[in-house]
Amino acid sequence: MRLSVIIPVLNERHSLPSMLGALATVDTHEVIVVDGGSTDGTQEYLRQQKHARVIETQPGRGNQMNAGARMATGDVLLFLHSDCVLPGTAPAQLREALTDQKTVAGCFLVRFAERSHALRLVAWGINRRTLWTRTATGDQALFMRRSAYDLTGGFPSWPLFEDVEMVSRIKRQGRFVVLAKPVTISARRWTTLGVWRTTLMMYALRLGYHAGISPFKLKQWFADIRIQAH
Repeated sequence: MRLSVIIPVLNERHSLPSMLGALATVDTHEVIVVDGGSTDGTQEYLRQQKHARVIETQPGRGNQMNAGARMATGDVLLFLHSDCVLPGTAPAQLREALTDQKTVAGCFLVRFAERSHALRLVAWGINRRTLWTRTATGDQALFMRRSAYDLTGGFPSWPLFEDVEMVSRIKRQGRFVVLAKPVTISARRWTTLGVWRTTLMMYALRLGYHAGISPFKLKQWFADIRIQAH
């Protein structure tokens, strides 16, 4: 298995050192960082890194992840947000999961780097939803066979829910698995706007999406979520 890790970034100078530092200890084929036009020193920092390949493209996670996938040479693609840290056992978990040829993609469970009772409850809810529905969002380190990614045509160029749509598409090709060892994610979105307010807004976004509201309109209505998250 040749694992290509693809990381879309935009103004992530603060979070990149810990994420890339942890990733340097993980057995990967390559690490590709795709910058969407950062202005906070991210590009300057990335130029100093020797274990990551850096490319630039238009902003938008879907566009950035597709650009990284086009450059990737691995047979397994893993899309990692810049404020997430993979467990060191990730490659072993992936190899075990992908020994079954019916498995085409999957994700990890999550835990927050920050600790509080409210955040533990939110993580529990995310993990229960993931296990019950076999769906996931981008901060759960989505991975997939390169062949399956190519058949989907890549991520849609949407401002929101490009990850949810990709999971829906790729599940039509085979089994989607959930790996037990969690990826560690940042709670900055929840701590910036408030844990319960953010959780309610997330569910409102998801309900709107499943009701057929355009991701572009949802982005306009709830733009503050993503702006505050950077």
